[in-house]
Amino acid sequence: MVFIRRVLTASGATAVQIAEYVRGRQRIVEHVGSAHTEAELGLLLERARELLENPAQGVLELGIEPTPPVKGLIVPVEAGLFETAGAVTPAGRDSPGRVVGTDSRILFDALASVFTALGFDGLGDEVFRDLVIARVVEPTSLLDAGRVLRDLGQPAASYATMKRTLGRAAAGKYRDRIATWCFQHASTSGDISLVLYDVTTLYFEAEKEDELRKVGYSKERRVDPQIVVGLLVDRGGFPLEIGCFEGNKAETATIVPIVKQFQARHNLADMVVVADAGMLSASNLRELDEADLRFIVGSRMTKAPADLASHFRWHGDAFTDGQLIDTITPRTGHKNENNTDLRAEPVWDPGTHPGSWRAVWAYSRKRAARDAITLTAQENRAREVIEGQKTARTPRFVKTSGGAQSLDEVSLRRARQLAGLKC
Repeated sequence: MVFIRRVLTASGATAVQIAEYVRGRQRIVEHVGSAHTEAELGLLLERARELLENPAQGVLELGIEPTPPVKGLIVPVEAGLFETAGAVTPAGRDSPGRVVGTDSRILFDALASVFTALGFDGLGDEVFRDLVIARVVEPTSLLDAGRVLRDLGQPAASYATMKRTLGRAAAGKYRDRIATWCFQHASTSGDISLVLYDVTTLYFEAEKEDELRKVGYSKERRVDPQIVVGLLVDRGGFPLEIGCFEGNKAETATIVPIVKQFQARHNLADMVVVADAGMLSASNLRELDEADLRFIVGSRMTKAPADLASHFRWHGDAFTDGQLIDTITPRTGHKNENNTDLRAEPVWDPGTHPGSWRAVWAYSRKRAARDAITLTAQENRAREVIEGQKTARTPRFVKTSGGAQSLDEVSLRRARQLAGLKC
């Protein structure tokens, strides 16, 4: 904190200085001067205030206008030179401002303006708007939403009103209406020719399951009832469609319903769907293809030996940084259309390769270095388990035969051969 201080010197003058607190001690920033009269003191104080003013520094307006102190800055003169009506009584000044409360009203107003700009105020439901903003600021329970809104400077509705609002949102199909406005915003300010899909799980601290909240696969290794949430966004990450599924539903079974729901809602046909390897399944790709949708999905490393068989035979397992290998991969495991006798990689064509998809493999030297470290750590862990140094669930690269454990050299060698590749 920087401030102005007055210090009485040994000569009887008053020194005016600009000082600051540093680690609990006062440090002089600048010595403005020394005054021997009240007039000189007033001028030095005014000069110090000017030095403290920084035009580039913003000022927080609190709406308080204190009355400045009035000092006698005129040097006393002999009586009789001027006619005086009497002694001037210096005026007092207001006491320092006192903070009685704080809130984040600017944050609430900013989020409310975004809510309005997206067209969501077409719902005509202010309580729902407040609940959305509270959830964005701090994801918490409905019971605690009132506290969040009060911190934002917004009067909160009662808990009963909030519960009725959620019921009204379900009955009024708020999700469908909001999805329509999201699509209108994305189609006018973005690009919906390519959409991205992913899922997550939300768990509940509930003791019993119900029709929706069920125990299923949890990325956080929880055993609580949960739900599966699927989200479709545009290439910029703006949400377009959301779906909710039972907690024990497989992730791969969610992408097709969400995409078809999005298509039907907006009467769309031509777009590209992007998903990670978790969405990869033969039935998903077949249904997306039958819906005349193009797709880009991550592939699994287990497909690499078959996809790259021709490359390994003719070029070995050496790759250059950034190298791309455009080849084909079987749609199912029953038919392989890649002829390893041909030196050139097959160029995918839906007519020539009806039983295959196009596969593009990429090599990264940085990814290879990271994969090598991971594989070495996994190999060491496997050896520790085999030698009895560590008791744990069977790690990767440990095989059991006849009750004895040994290192799976074949799997380890194949994994190292594929380090740095991504499809």
